[in-house]
Amino acid sequence: MDSGGNSLPSGADGRKRRVTYHYDQQIGNYYYGYKHSMKPHRIRMTHKLLDAYNLLPKMQVFQPRMATIEDLTKFHTDDYIDFLKSITPKMAEKLSDKCKKFNLSTGGDCPVFDGLYSFCSSYAGGSLSSAARLNKGSCDIAINWSGGLHHAKSSCASGFCYVNDIVLAILELLKHHQRVLYVDIDVHHGDGVEEAFYTTNRVMTVSFHQQNIFPETGDIRNIGDLAGKNYAVNVPLQEGITDENYQFMFKPIIKKVMEVYQPEAVVLQCGADSLADDRLGRFNLTIKGHGECVKFLRSFNVPLLLLGGGGYTLRNVARCWCYETAVALDEELDNDLPENDYYDYYGPTYTLHAPPQVWEIRDNKNSICDLHNIKRTVLQNLSNLEHAPSVQFQERPPNADPGEELEDMFE
Repeated sequence: MDSGGNSLPSGADGRKRRVTYHYDQQIGNYYYGYKHSMKPHRIRMTHKLLDAYNLLPKMQVFQPRMATIEDLTKFHTDDYIDFLKSITPKMAEKLSDKCKKFNLSTGGDCPVFDGLYSFCSSYAGGSLSSAARLNKGSCDIAINWSGGLHHAKSSCASGFCYVNDIVLAILELLKHHQRVLYVDIDVHHGDGVEEAFYTTNRVMTVSFHQQNIFPETGDIRNIGDLAGKNYAVNVPLQEGITDENYQFMFKPIIKKVMEVYQPEAVVLQCGADSLADDRLGRFNLTIKGHGECVKFLRSFNVPLLLLGGGGYTLRNVARCWCYETAVALDEELDNDLPENDYYDYYGPTYTLHAPPQVWEIRDNKNSICDLHNIKRTVLQNLSNLEHAPSVQFQERPPNADPGEELEDMFE
C-alpha cells in the first residue's frame, strides 16, 4: 500500500516504533460492584506486569489529564453528561426514573458507583491524550488500556460503558487526518462506534464479533448509509473460533481495507473477551492469536492507537495487554512471568501464554464454508469502493491536551 506522507519513521531495523503509554494511577480504584463482571482493577494488573517485564522505560509514560465536560460533549448530550457528573449511589434510588432514561441503575450492566464521573473522565482523558500525541507526531503508537468502551451511545450508557472514549478519540484524530480506520476485535460488536460514524466516509468501522449476543447488532448486511455506505464492515462469527480461523478472516479483510481505504490513522480496540477462558466471551483465541491482530496492523506503518475494551478473566486480560504492549514495542517476553504484585493470580502455570482450561474450550461452530461465504461478501462490498475519500481541511480546531509525562513512574 502506498502510504504517501503517512509513513512512519522507524528504527534502523525497520521495525521499532515510538510508543507512548497513557496510565492513570488511580484507575484501579474504581469499582462497579461485587458481582459485576467489569473490574477496572485489571488495568492496574496490566500496569504491574508491564513494570515487572521492564517495558515501561521503553515507552514514554504519561499521566493523562481528565476529560472535561467540554471534551465529553463533543459527542455526548449535555443533559447526559450533566447527570453523570451529579449522580451518586445514594441519589440513584430517588432518581430511578432519570437513571432509567440514561440506562443507569443501582445494579445491572451500568451501575451508579462511587467516583463514576471521575472514572469516565479518566479513561476518556487517556484516549484523548493518546490521540493528541498521535496528532502531534510525537509517537507512532499510543496505548490506553483503560479505554475502548465501545457500547456507550451519545445520550445513554450501554453494556458496561458510560462514555464512548473511542468516538471522542476518533473525533480528535479527524482534526489532522482525512480518514481514520476503526477496527474492533472484542467478542461483542462495536455498536456505539459504528452508530456514531454510520453516515460518514471519513471513518471506516470494521468489527469482528460473535453474532447473536449482546448487543445483537453487527449483521453483515449493515454496511453504512448515505455518504457512509460501504464504510461500515461487519464480520459476524460463531462461538468457538480458533486462531487459525480468525486470521483466515482478519488478515485478508484488513489487507483489503488498507488497500481501498488508505487510512491516515488506525484505532484498534483490543477487547480481551475474545480470548479462550473469558467469563463472558465464547471464542477460543489464544493471547498470541489475539496479538497477531496488533502485529498485523502495526506492519502497515500507519499511526496506531491501541485501546482496551472487554475482558472479564482478569489474569488473561493483563497477560494479553502486556503481550500486545510488547508487540507494539517489538520486544520479546519470557514466557515465565516475573515476580509482580499480583503474581499469585497467574497460577498454576505462572506463564504469559497459559493454555486454556480444557473445560473452557468451546466447540468451534464456524464451518469453513460459512467463513468463506462471509469473507467473500465482505471483500465484494469493499471492492465497491472506487477510491479513498478526501476532504479539504479548513481551519482546524485546537488540539486536546496530550497529558503530563511521568518520568518517575518506572523508577
